[in-house]
Amino acid sequence: MHIKTLAKSVVEISDYRANLAEYLKNRMNAVAPNLTILIGELVAAKLISHAGSLMNLAKQPASTIQLLGAEKALFRALKDKNKPTPKYGLIYNASIVGQAKSDLKGKISRTLANKCALCCRYDALGEDEDGKLGTDSRVFLEKRLKLLENGEKVIPSVGAGGQ
Repeated sequence: MHIKTLAKSVVEISDYRANLAEYLKNRMNAVAPNLTILIGELVAAKLISHAGSLMNLAKQPASTIQLLGAEKALFRALKDKNKPTPKYGLIYNASIVGQAKSDLKGKISRTLANKCALCCRYDALGEDEDGKLGTDSRVFLEKRLKLLENGEKVIPSVGAGGQ
């Protein structure tokens, strides 16, 4: 009898978790479609929650977005001069960072933070909700990761950062 009750509870909790996941997916696609496409609904929700709101996240520079969630490690490293500063915070949970080799995770997380900053600003201030910017940014990141893994030289883009 106790095992049946426990099994019933497990099934109910599993159904509830599935419902919450579906709700989060729908909400994030409505609130921040580009950011959701780029890094996934769970990581995007954690970033927005950590920043306080989508507008607060949009106001943050990319370097801050990269380290959101790793503040304790950052301040510990700044206090103790011998420790290296962290390279990523919540962004580490994004699938594109997980796909990268361990020596490339810092570079990919920096590029991902830059694209996240653009997508956040577009979602917060833009009016289009088609997710095109998020899709384009994801394709760009996947190409960048392949280039870095193959050891090829990455050519800086012409424009804001490159000449």
